[in-house]
Amino acid sequence: MGNLYASRVEAIREMMREHGWDAVIFGGSDPHSSEYPAKRWKQVEWISGFTGEAGDVVITLDHAGLWTDTRYFIQAARQLAGTGICLHKLRIPEAVPIPEWLAAEEFPSAGETVTIALDGLCQSVFAIDAITEAFEKEGKEVSIVSAPDIISGFWKDRPEIPVSPVLTLGDEQVGESRERKLMWLRKFLMMKGCDAILLSSLDEIAWTLNVRGSDIEYNPLVISYLLVTMEKAEWYVRKYPFTAPDEESEDSFYEIAADGVEIKDYSDLELSLGGMLDIESLEKIYVDPSTLNYHIYKLLLDNGLGASVMEGPSPVPLRKAVKNSVEIELMREAHLEDGLAMEKFLWWLENQLVLGERIDEWTAAEKIDGLRARIPGNRGNSFETISAYGENAALPHYVTPKTGSAVLERRGLYLVDSGGQYLFGTTDLTRTVPLGPCTQLEKEDYTLVLKGHIDLAMAVFPKGTAGCQIDALARNPLWGAKRNFGHGTGHGVGFFLCVHEGPEDIRQNFNTQPLLPGMIVSDEPGIYREGRHGVRHENLVLCREEGTNEFGTWLSFETLTLCHIDTSAILPELLTAEEKDWLNTYNERVFRTLSPSLPKEIASWLREKTKKII
Repeated sequence: MGNLYASRVEAIREMMREHGWDAVIFGGSDPHSSEYPAKRWKQVEWISGFTGEAGDVVITLDHAGLWTDTRYFIQAARQLAGTGICLHKLRIPEAVPIPEWLAAEEFPSAGETVTIALDGLCQSVFAIDAITEAFEKEGKEVSIVSAPDIISGFWKDRPEIPVSPVLTLGDEQVGESRERKLMWLRKFLMMKGCDAILLSSLDEIAWTLNVRGSDIEYNPLVISYLLVTMEKAEWYVRKYPFTAPDEESEDSFYEIAADGVEIKDYSDLELSLGGMLDIESLEKIYVDPSTLNYHIYKLLLDNGLGASVMEGPSPVPLRKAVKNSVEIELMREAHLEDGLAMEKFLWWLENQLVLGERIDEWTAAEKIDGLRARIPGNRGNSFETISAYGENAALPHYVTPKTGSAVLERRGLYLVDSGGQYLFGTTDLTRTVPLGPCTQLEKEDYTLVLKGHIDLAMAVFPKGTAGCQIDALARNPLWGAKRNFGHGTGHGVGFFLCVHEGPEDIRQNFNTQPLLPGMIVSDEPGIYREGRHGVRHENLVLCREEGTNEFGTWLSFETLTLCHIDTSAILPELLTAEEKDWLNTYNERVFRTLSPSLPKEIASWLREKTKKII
């Protein structure tokens, strides 16, 4: 396969020579800056064979490189072998990001100006700004060439833009109507002195219009743009090509239109913004450069409606991140149903191994996926299930192969990271499962990661605290043993939306966004030893108020996830009395909450699994 990707790189270089380009950038996203793009926009995978969710490729006439972060180093090294594409590591002290790398390069064929081509549909304004700023710092000139769908000439069987039926959610499901959300957006425009806002991020649009779809795997999103003015809203979207009437989806469009949203074809946005279609006069449009693609942005600036553009962060992510009371209660229900499925899975797994049945990683993944699928209101997984045994768990984003996956044995550690999408919420949890005797090192890592998980879950912190300020709570037990992990400790989670959302997170990056009551984030420290094992413990937690006194208002976390934490691999002497009390209390709550709804034999098994440790 390496030669296949090498030949694709050479074909692109030939195009570069024809056009006089010094470098070409292929981004790993789509026109909407999605974390998980649809298959049509998996350009990086087509060029390099790399299947991770975070990666960009740069090709020059004498170099080809893939930039990705610590989650994918092992995976990328394996998948790039033989392709001639070099791995450039991000999120490490010596990392050189793409903009700085390009600005420092000497391009023999370039004159005074370096010409860089890219698919402007799949690069954000923010990303382009970073490139131009890097060249300015080096005192060099750069010319950016936007070539939408640049790869289509080579990718002959490139998938089409996906389209799926649209589902609308009522107030009883999300706690707020689309009319109120649009009214709130218009108040934001008044405050900014703008008369329109263009939303391009798919989860922002889904939240605003209370719509869901399945255009992107694992993400209940509809590929579209939303233009909101003071008078109306225009939704640029593709309708499902019905071969037979789909009443649910058609009714959804009628319902949305009845609320004052004009439905337009997805491809008409460029015509509208270019002044080719009838659109009301606009003087100032608000856009978010971190999510708006460069092609649409250039269209607005170069030959658009003549309106000025104001750039700034979209107000939607923060509002969306703070869940209302309806969403919170439904998320609790989602975690209860999800916990029942997980306990049935873990009981099944243990019993199958005791019986001597042959269970591999793929079989195990299919089992938990099947159990979730039976839950009423399930709309699929929230991401691809990570089912990893032994050394495979050392890859934080391991992709479980359908054929040839590792067979589980009654020893060591097995990691399963999975989650579900439901009409009433989104889940994400990881359990590292001791399948039998574990080594001393496995037990140490298992316990130290659990300490970090518990210490963060127990945190009490003043209002105004950002996630980066408490990230060390989850890392300190590992740091004390001179161990660490490369990914973030926590990410925001949407309500029947993307499993990863911002603007909040818990990681070492200096994100100043405070954690607010109503935000739901993950608590997932880990450790990964290449060629040996990986450990991660993950629950979702709700940020809540903890009280007010003379020192201010205090916040804490409520754990939403309901699935026991196995104590058989714990070294009790490494846990404090307070940590043991938290673990015992949590496991007891899991048992008392779930056991009434579990079959008798599973409830009895869970009783044994949740016995107190001393």
